[in-house]
Amino acid sequence: MDEALLAAYLATDYRMRLPQGGVASLRIGAPLPSALLQLTQGAPWAVLAAWNPRSQPMPRAWNRRAQRLLLAELRARPDIRAIRAAVGVGAGGWRESSLLVVGADAASMRALCARHGQYAFIAGEGETPPRLYWTDDAP
Repeated sequence: MDEALLAAYLATDYRMRLPQGGVASLRIGAPLPSALLQLTQGAPWAVLAAWNPRSQPMPRAWNRRAQRLLLAELRARPDIRAIRAAVGVGAGGWRESSLLVVGADAASMRALCARHGQYAFIAGEGETPPRLYWTDDAP
């Protein structure tokens, strides 16, 4: 496992836009904020993206197109209850657009992330703290 990549995921602040306005922030291993508990209502959830596949920076236009394709795939799934805009904020000003997806289990999200070239995503269910999940392609 790439220790630098793991450290980057663990240091990232994942921020979600809330339906009533404002932002909720979560971190891997930390308790889920009450606003996100209310939003997910105990259902499984994940934070994922299609930006920068295989952790390789891509042009903004490419990333936006990839994210739109991911969003279209998610919207077509009957198990998805909600999709909210999110962003991962890391060290040195690094930011990556993401999506909070409510309703799909981690196993199906792992397969989806792998198809979009992602090494990892975070997910949880109920009050369980956010957990990092690696795809099979992870270094």
